[in-house]
Amino acid sequence: MKRKLNPELIDIDNPEWTVAEAHASLPFSALSDTMQTKLARRARGVQLTPTKERITIRLSPTVVETFRATGAGWQTRIDSALQDWLKTHVL
Repeated sequence: MKRKLNPELIDIDNPEWTVAEAHASLPFSALSDTMQTKLARRARGVQLTPTKERITIRLSPTVVETFRATGAGWQTRIDSALQDWLKTHVL
């Protein structure tokens, strides 16, 4: 089954490699130590103070659909909306 490509993810300036290009490429280990050091992935350090707490919450489908429709970052926008609500309501 051929996968369907998302046209938004196609980068004409950076096309996928052909099989021939992949076979002609060098393995990472063939690079100099200096180049390997520059290109190596660095592990993320430990988060000193968590900025948010992971929880489970049940919201109405309307709320979730509305925020999801706004695109990436929708959970952050829900957090912002709740923070705004807290400013005007005393608990």
